[in-house]
Amino acid sequence: MCPELYLRSVNILEDAEKEMLAIDVCREGIDIMLPKTRHFIFMVRDLDPRGANILKQEMLAVGGEAAISYSAICDITKPTDCLLSGTERQFSIAMAKLRLQPFGLKSLAGQLECAMLNLGSKRNRALGPLGLGRTLVMGILNVTPDSFSGDGVTDAKEAVRRAIQIEADGADIIDIGGESTRPDAAPVTAEEEAARIVPVIQSLAGKLKIPISVDSRNPEVVEKALEAGAGIVNLVGGLRDRRMSEILAKTDVPIILMHMQGEPGTMQKNPVYRDVMDDIVAELRKQVAEAEGIDPCRIILDPGIGFGKTVEHNLEIIRRLGEMRITGMPIMIGASRKSFIGKTLGGEPAERLEGSIASAAAAAMNGADIVRVHDVRETVLAMRMADAIFHPSLRSIK
Repeated sequence: MCPELYLRSVNILEDAEKEMLAIDVCREGIDIMLPKTRHFIFMVRDLDPRGANILKQEMLAVGGEAAISYSAICDITKPTDCLLSGTERQFSIAMAKLRLQPFGLKSLAGQLECAMLNLGSKRNRALGPLGLGRTLVMGILNVTPDSFSGDGVTDAKEAVRRAIQIEADGADIIDIGGESTRPDAAPVTAEEEAARIVPVIQSLAGKLKIPISVDSRNPEVVEKALEAGAGIVNLVGGLRDRRMSEILAKTDVPIILMHMQGEPGTMQKNPVYRDVMDDIVAELRKQVAEAEGIDPCRIILDPGIGFGKTVEHNLEIIRRLGEMRITGMPIMIGASRKSFIGKTLGGEPAERLEGSIASAAAAAMNGADIVRVHDVRETVLAMRMADAIFHPSLRSIK
């Protein structure tokens, strides 16, 4: 009898464990082998070349790899980037030795350990009662006359009616905003923004079962929205204001930090990145570190699709979204109806349903915990299907 070869796509540890159990591997053997089935690739930036050479030796010694600049071999004055590749088991062995080494390698070992813990943690880690394990859907309610998507409302009663419908359509969260942040949008005063959204939040606070998120950059508006009943703060452009930090430090609500390069009026002029995902992660890490009095466990990260990014940047962000999981924080993404979809497929914002759902499904596959969307009912069904495919333990068959 000739053996026959088949390929296995092992996307999560549960897949590998299932395959081993199917061929009757003992429990002890499974525990030893599982760390060998998880493979990681990390980029280390600006490494001392002396440390880079030690790192390469240690990774090669355990069967892994470390790709460094050719110049690092003979020039110890110029930092090098380093691409690390290995299994969880190989990194674990190497880290024990790196902790004893100079040139920043002790710090790197700690970062590697933290990264692998984060990458192995459960989904929806810091979402409190929202942490259901599945992909959550945030429904958008724009209380503005100039929303890019064409779905803004200016009448408070109509906004309340639409919010109730968003909940009925299956949204887990509703996000209410009173200022358009599309490119070249006219600025809105804090008084006008608050006048648009606070009455709506007050009216909805006793009517909705799902939490209300306030979408704003203005500390005064956020403060009034929280007093009116909002339970989540969605910060377009991230945490850039000391007054905002002071307000949020006094609460315990979840906070969404969204990356934006520049300001709405200038962000699309000529966005440039060294590496789009690395730069986004670095900026959001900086904001988290500087958020005085705010527990990182309350923070959700959003890479900011369309906010200072080209079409190519946006597509790359969705494709590489799983890399943000290195932070250990939940991830939200808002690609719904945005211009990169129109530039890829054609069509005005209201005609971008298919591209929006495809983007949400790809994001869910790559690690998104929350997708922020205009078309709630359709996206809720798409996320149930995506979760059934990519997260079998969450599947419920009707």
